[in-house]
Amino acid sequence: MERVMLAENLEISRFVHGYWRLNDWNLGKDQCLNLIKETLAMGITTFDHADIYGSYTCEKLFGETLKLEPGLRKEIEIITKCGIVLKSPNRPLNNGHHYNTSKSHIIKSAEISLKNFGTDYIDLLLIHRPDPFMDPHEVAEAFSDLKKSGKVRNFGVSNFLPHQYQMLQSYMDEKLITNQVEISAWNLENMENGVLDFALEKRIKPMAWSPLGGGYIFKSNEEKALRLRKTLEEIKMELGAKKIDQVMYAWLLSHPGGIIPIIGSGNLGRVELACESIDYKLTRAQWFRIYDASRGREVD
Repeated sequence: MERVMLAENLEISRFVHGYWRLNDWNLGKDQCLNLIKETLAMGITTFDHADIYGSYTCEKLFGETLKLEPGLRKEIEIITKCGIVLKSPNRPLNNGHHYNTSKSHIIKSAEISLKNFGTDYIDLLLIHRPDPFMDPHEVAEAFSDLKKSGKVRNFGVSNFLPHQYQMLQSYMDEKLITNQVEISAWNLENMENGVLDFALEKRIKPMAWSPLGGGYIFKSNEEKALRLRKTLEEIKMELGAKKIDQVMYAWLLSHPGGIIPIIGSGNLGRVELACESIDYKLTRAQWFRIYDASRGREVD
């Protein structure tokens, strides 16, 4: 599989496997290990997490699985996120739902993640959401300390708008290397609000969470879903693709911004279908047919 260079010391796979719903997959450790190994066999080496996933349990489940074959750590890249605080029986001291990007919280979250994963370094740590109460000095200091200690090798953000990204970057010595945002044929918001334009300007490779639009295209009967599904089915036939999932992934991969889709499924068949989408090349006209179907009108 194609590789993407995010930083001098970080190369990741063209697709990332997301573990937001690991708890919902109901996998035993051996089954989870098989999922990781099969995913690696497809060329996906990068795994996306966040401290809050599974009510603060998914990181630990993943780490316990890696303990079955510790050598796998050298074959993979681990991404995780911090900054959201949730009420949870697994975090009894948490006081309500809010954001916390203080220096102490970022460092503590990173250290807990290291323990959960059973590793001595995280490849990429992201601030999960823009924090209106953020002190960028503290974020920069936390990132600097984690970098110097070797606990985190690279840093980025998630769900940031261009001005929020620039503001935080202006306080940092380290370069932010990605922005993980929602992008799909269903949801064009970050394609039209300047986020992707900014990424192109700064030569940042963005990651796309929910690249299949949360499944709405497959199950919704609203006008937008019906219109988009029809167009995707037509282009699927033109490409000789197996599923419209593949057309949606190919649509993202075709974008000049180098979008990196995050596959959020524990079903190996769906992961394999996603990987195969690399082989389908959309023409510019096909790309715009999907874009127009999502918008509900042709470009001017």
